[in-house]
Amino acid sequence: MTSPLSVLEKTFGYDSFRGQQDEIIDHLVGGGDALVLMPTGAGKSLCYQIPALVRSGVGVVISPLIALMQDQVDALEAVGVRAAFLNSTQSQAERARVEQAVVAGELDLLYLAPERLSVASTAALLDRAPLALFAIDEAHCVAQWGHDFRPDYLSLSMLHERWPDVPRIALTATATRATHAEITQRLRLDGARHFVSSFDRPDIQYRIVPKTQPMTQLLELLRTEHPGDAGIVYCLSRASVERTAAELRSHGIPALAYHAGLPAEERVASQARFLREDGIVMVATIAFGMGIDKPDVRFVAHLDLPKSVEGYYQETGRAGRDGLPATAWLAYGLQDVVQQRQLIDRSEGDAAFKRRASAHLDAMLALCETIECRRVQLLGYFGQESTACGNCDTCLTPPESWDGTVAAQKLLSTVVRLWRERHQRFGAGHVIDILLGKRTPRVEQHGHDALTTFGIGADLSDQQWRAVVRQLLAQGLLAVASDGYGTLVLTDASAEVLSGSRTVRLRRDPERTATRRQRRGAASGGDLPVGAQALFEQLRAWRAGAAKERGVPAYVVFPDATLRELATRRPASLQDLSTVGGVGEKKLEAFGEALLDVLRAHVDA
Repeated sequence: MTSPLSVLEKTFGYDSFRGQQDEIIDHLVGGGDALVLMPTGAGKSLCYQIPALVRSGVGVVISPLIALMQDQVDALEAVGVRAAFLNSTQSQAERARVEQAVVAGELDLLYLAPERLSVASTAALLDRAPLALFAIDEAHCVAQWGHDFRPDYLSLSMLHERWPDVPRIALTATATRATHAEITQRLRLDGARHFVSSFDRPDIQYRIVPKTQPMTQLLELLRTEHPGDAGIVYCLSRASVERTAAELRSHGIPALAYHAGLPAEERVASQARFLREDGIVMVATIAFGMGIDKPDVRFVAHLDLPKSVEGYYQETGRAGRDGLPATAWLAYGLQDVVQQRQLIDRSEGDAAFKRRASAHLDAMLALCETIECRRVQLLGYFGQESTACGNCDTCLTPPESWDGTVAAQKLLSTVVRLWRERHQRFGAGHVIDILLGKRTPRVEQHGHDALTTFGIGADLSDQQWRAVVRQLLAQGLLAVASDGYGTLVLTDASAEVLSGSRTVRLRRDPERTATRRQRRGAASGGDLPVGAQALFEQLRAWRAGAAKERGVPAYVVFPDATLRELATRRPASLQDLSTVGGVGEKKLEAFGEALLDVLRAHVDA
C-alpha cells in the first residue's frame, strides 16, 4: 500500500501535512468513519482524496455543487488523479462512459450530487463497484436549522445502511455545537471519530464599518486596498446585485452579477469567468459561493447584513483560501436591522422558525456591535475560546463604549409620546427629526414640534442617533412593528430603561480617518520583495495563457502561493522545481520546462 505522505509529495507536490490532516487520513485509510470540522482553506479535500488514492476502489464524493464538478475534476486530473462525475448536465453517452469506468475500477474519485445517489440505478451501479470510501462534503447541509439546508442530504444515512463496511467521512467548515450534533445524528456518525480544528482564519482581517454611502465605501475599499484583485461582493436582493455590478463596471472594475433569477447559461458563464480569469469581482446573492475553490479571492464584501453568523463565516471564508492576506468587509447600518427584523416577521415559517431566525440575527448583531475583538466574538460563537487577534478593526482601532442610558430614555420617551398622546407610530427617521428639533413639513403637519421631547436630542448628530436606534434594536430594547413600514415600538425591556433601573451601554463608532490602509491584495505580488514582484507578474501572465489553452481555471495550473514561491526562490532546474510547494510529478512533467523558460527569461532580461 502506498503511504499517504508519498501520495502527498508525488501527486500534490507538498512535503508535509497540515494540522490534523495526517491523523484524519490515517484513520480513514484504516477503515474508520470520521466527522471533520475544519475551516475553509485548511485542506479538507486532501482528507478524503488521499485515502481514496491509497485504498483500493473508488472514492465517492457527495457534493451539492453540480455547477462546480467539472472544475473539481479538472483540478484532480491536472495532478494525475483519475476522476469523474455523474450529474444531470451529462448526455446519456457521457454517463455510460463514466459508469463503465466505475465498474471497471478505472476511477480514483467519483463526484455525485445527493439527489443522484437517491436514483435506484446509481445505487445499483455502486453495488457493482469496488468502493474505497464515501465523502460527504458540505455536511452542514444536513442541518435543518442551518443556513444551507438541502433536503436531499437527509437521505444520506442510507450510505451506512446499504454499504456498512465502506468508511465514511463527513466534512464541513461551518458548524456550531448544535449543528455538529445534528450532523452526527442525521448521518448516523455516533461511532465515528470527530476531528474539530480551530475555526480561526488568521489570514482574514475582519472589518465592520458603519454604512453611510455604501457604494462610495465599497469603491474606496477596492481602489485603495484591492485594485486588480479577485473578490466577491454580497448583496441581499437581486436588484441590488445588478445595480452594484453595473455601478462597479461604470468605474472601470470588471464586475459580474450572479443571482438565482438570471438565466442558467448566464450564471454558468459568469461563474466560469470568475474562476478562470484574474481580477474579476463577482457581485452576488448567497446563491453564489458554496464550494468555490478559487484560492486567490482577496476580499469578500457585504453590502447587506448576513442573516446569521454561520452564513457570514461561510461567506467570508471564501477569501484567502491560499493562506495569503485577505479582507472580510461589511457595511452595516440601521436599515439592515430593520429590514432583517421585517423579513423574519413576514416569513411564512412557524413560531419556532421565527424564534430560531431571531436568535441567528441577534448573534450576528452582537458581532457587529461588539467593542471586543471580532475574532474572539466570532470564534466564541462556534464554541472556541481565543485571545484578541490584533488584526481586526476593533483591535486595530478600538471603539469606545459610553453610557447611553439618557439617550435611550430620550428616544424611547419620544416613541411613547407619539403613541400615548397622539396614537401615532413612526419610523426611525421621523423620531430622530423630532429629537433633533427639525421642523420638517411632516413634523409640523402632525404637530410634533409641540411634543415635550422636541429638540431634546440636539447633543447628538443624525448619524449618532441612528447608531443609538440601531443598537437599541440589537439589544432588544426597541423593536420594529410587523406593519411593513419600519415603525418603532417598545419591548417589554423598554420599561426598565425608562424607569432608570437598567443602564444602557452603547458602542461609539470610530471616526473615519483619511489615512490610507496598506494594500492587502496580492494582484501585484502583495508583500513580495521588490525584485520578485515583476517575476510574479510574468508568472501570472504565463499561467493565464496555460490555463486558457487547457480551458481550466488559472488556479488549476498553479495557485498564487506556488507562483510567489517560484518568484522568491527562482529554481534553476527541474530538480529544484520539484521542491516547490504545489509542484507534483504530473505538473512538473506538464509545466516544468515552460516554467524554467519564464524564470530564465527574467534572469536574462
